[in-house]
Amino acid sequence: MNDQKLNISNLLDDHQASNYLGLKKGTLSVWRSTGRYQIPFVKIGSKVRYRQSDLDVWLESRTQKATA
Repeated sequence: MNDQKLNISNLLDDHQASNYLGLKKGTLSVWRSTGRYQIPFVKIGSKVRYRQSDLDVWLESRTQKATA
């Protein structure tokens, strides 16, 4: 389990997270259901939330230095 403390007020919903990443609304939902990308999320009942810090780590992991 992640040692980072969970502060519900700092969590982003799908819409906020997709805007932060520059994605179309619904893309994160598709990625979650297909397993295309392993972006950590928090499930609270039927709601899905994202930590901005997890999104930042994921973005950093996608950084490329060459196209080959």
